[in-house]
Amino acid sequence: MNRKYLFTSASLLAVAVVVVLGYQKRVPKSPEEDKNVAAVRAVIESQAAAWNRGDIEGYMEGYAKEDATEFVSGDTIMRGWQAVLERYKARYDSRAKMGALTFSELEIKPLSYYYIMATGRWQLARDADAPHGRFTLIFRRTPAGWRIVHDHTSSAS
Repeated sequence: MNRKYLFTSASLLAVAVVVVLGYQKRVPKSPEEDKNVAAVRAVIESQAAAWNRGDIEGYMEGYAKEDATEFVSGDTIMRGWQAVLERYKARYDSRAKMGALTFSELEIKPLSYYYIMATGRWQLARDADAPHGRFTLIFRRTPAGWRIVHDHTSSAS
């Protein structure tokens, strides 16, 4: 009963997990969820367009204008919309430093009625280099629409 039972139980559990996960991928999304995902995608696309125009303030429109908004990168955490804006302005003080921003491998997952998580890759195309990395964004439903309240961005270069 010991090894055979353990093996059979583990096998059944593994099959159950595969079936449940496979089913969850086929569960249809509600029209409201599709609308929210599209709205978050639009915010991200708007940010890329603003960045590529050299418009940091426009890029920052994707973030909640709150003291609690967080940006995490490396070993640093910045809190507050204004602090994040100042960081971007200091770090990217010329069009050459900004380069052209692209996002890829974007995945948007609703977490609740109020929160959505987006993950993906970012890359800057610049004359001298092409920094890139990954990001995780937490969006919150706000009166202004879906806005980033937490941004964790890492650099691979």
